[in-house]
Amino acid sequence: MTTTLTYQPYAPSPPGDTLIEWLDRTDMSQAELARRTDLTTKHINQVVKGSVGISPEVAVAFERVTDIPARYWTSLDANF
Repeated sequence: MTTTLTYQPYAPSPPGDTLIEWLDRTDMSQAELARRTDLTTKHINQVVKGSVGISPEVAVAFERVTDIPARYWTSLDANF
């Protein structure tokens, strides 16, 4: 019996995926996150959908609410 291994490169996930996971885990709506970060619900939704990136200012706003460091958010965005 021969085992064949195939190479599967790492595919970075979009920051919106992490944000959705955090929202689901904390049972927080996008509207509530928008209110707490002083961003619009539209902007939060655009991050979730991947149509906008995460600026350093948005990363800091996310850090204040999620306790996930801003550098993590900007790193996710840069790697995606």
